[in-house]
Formats: sequence, C-alpha cells, structure tokens
Amino acid sequence: MTTATTSPQTTLVHSYLFLRRAIGLIGLALPFALILGKQLVQGGDLIGSLSGYYYTDLRDVLVGAMCAAGVFLLAYYGHDRVDNVASSVAGLGAIGLALFPTTPDHDVTAWDRTSGVLHLVFAAVFFLSLAYFCLRLFPHDGEQPEKFGALYRTCGGAILACLVLIALAKFLGLIPELHPALWLEAIAVEAFGVAWLVKGGTLKPQSVP
Repeated sequence: MTTATTSPQTTLVHSYLFLRRAIGLIGLALPFALILGKQLVQGGDLIGSLSGYYYTDLRDVLVGAMCAAGVFLLAYYGHDRVDNVASSVAGLGAIGLALFPTTPDHDVTAWDRTSGVLHLVFAAVFFLSLAYFCLRLFPHDGEQPEKFGALYRTCGGAILACLVLIALAKFLGLIPELHPALWLEAIAVEAFGVAWLVKGGTLKPQSVP
C-alpha cells in the first residue's frame, strides 16, 4: 500500500495560491460588507467613501480587512525582487490606510487633518501598487495562459481610472449627492479582488504556478 506524500514544493505552491486567493476574497467582499453591513446594522444614509465607514459601526470590519490584506501582502513571496518589493509596499499601504483614518466630516482636529493626509498617501501607495501588479507583473510572469493578460490589464486600468475619476470628482465637486468616490473606490477594490483571485488559480484550481 502506497502513501501519498506532499512535497515541500507542493506545500509552498498551495500556500502561495492561498495568499493570492485570500487577498482577492478580501477585495471582493469588503465593499459589500461595508455598504450593505452598515445599512443592515446601523441604517441611515450612505457614506461618501469606503474610508468613511471608519466612523460607522463597521469600523472594525474596515480596519480588520485592510490589516489582514496588508499582512497577507507582506507575507506574499513573489518570483523576483520587484515582485516582493511591490507586494511589501502594497502591504504597508494597506496597513497604513487602516491605522490612519480619513478626515471626519465634522469636529475636525489638527490630528484628524494630519491623519487624513497620511491616509490619502497610504491609500495612493496601496492602489498604485495593486495597479502595478495588474498591469506589469501579473500579465508577464509566465504562470498562466495569455488569455488572462487582458483581464489583468483591464483590472489595472480600472483601478487607475477610478483613482483619476475620484480626484476629478472631488476637485470639481461633481454630483456629491450620488457619492461618486464611494462607488469608484468600490469598483477599484473589486477590480483588485478579481485580479488576485484569478491569479490564485480560482478559475482553474488544479493549475500550479
């Protein structure tokens, strides 16, 4: 009778795919958890941005999810030094934007303003790093068929487009009653979630990088 054994390489691959899938699942679930969760738990109007949910009953969900994503990204070991640096930068960005909340809408203190600036910096670092993964690293690492290259580039382009549109909407004061930043942030987070889930082999679980 033979006993199947798991090689260290196979164990490493499974851990590698698990990290990718975990990061992707956090991205896919977070907008729904915040927006729908707040309406169910607390009710009231929508918040102007995902970051603004820090000041609702869903604060722990937001902070916990971003810290978890940050830890997973820091633990992620890529194929080369550039891959590793990008994931570490993204991880630090995720943890930073969780620890330094966005500026509240009222009763703003000097520290709130400082924290808000740091939040924007960390958020920009986080999303730009994720866009870099989608546009430059994922399509060219040779792990999956080229058919996924277009999907990764689409996700990366969506992240960048959302960042630009958020900045324009805020600068021009466009339709604030429709909460454009909230929906654009949600799209950007969903895009990064899709890219990482696909890269984790979710569409083809039997594949090995």
